[in-house]
Amino acid sequence: MNGILGKKLGMTQLFSDEGRVIPVTVVEAGPCLVVQRKTNKTDGYEAVQLGLVEARPPRKVTQPRAGHFAKAGVAPTRRLMEFAVTADSEAKAGDEVKVTIFEADEYVDVTGTSKGKGFQGVVKRYGFGGGRATHGSMFHRAPGSIGMSATPSRVLKGKRLPGQMGAKRITVKNLKVVKVDEENNLIYLRGAVPGANNSYLALRKSTRG
Repeated sequence: MNGILGKKLGMTQLFSDEGRVIPVTVVEAGPCLVVQRKTNKTDGYEAVQLGLVEARPPRKVTQPRAGHFAKAGVAPTRRLMEFAVTADSEAKAGDEVKVTIFEADEYVDVTGTSKGKGFQGVVKRYGFGGGRATHGSMFHRAPGSIGMSATPSRVLKGKRLPGQMGAKRITVKNLKVVKVDEENNLIYLRGAVPGANNSYLALRKSTRG
């Protein structure tokens, strides 16, 4: 197994053996249960579907969803996600996946949904410098010219303009695992990860670390 589901708890700091401060994000990773094993023969690809076990299970579950979990013989969970596996993987429905699949000093890729910041202008959204703020200038945070008038007589696709900022699926790659707390299902990752506190994350072993 090369991945697990978790929840972001927040940021703190640890100290290295040399006394240096290491900024870390604390993630409650797992335990997870294998809800479904997908194979080339039945589904056309190899993967496992994991469900994150939480302290407060969902109170209401639809009948199709309840049947899906009953078939696997596991309790319903709120969050499901697939992780690719090899064809020779022995994972099967009902197996438990814990944070112990990771070790200190290895690297992981973290996927989550970034914080939503609503509708923003180009200065905040893309870091535009803006116009002069003195001597009667009336051009401060506007984007300026957005295209030519005669040719091509339209705004080119991909032009950086005001719009929705954040609330997107983001993957941060090659974050170093500083510490793994097996007893409390915690993993400490160096640096920041996408999303707000208590948001869901997917952790995968990095292939380029």
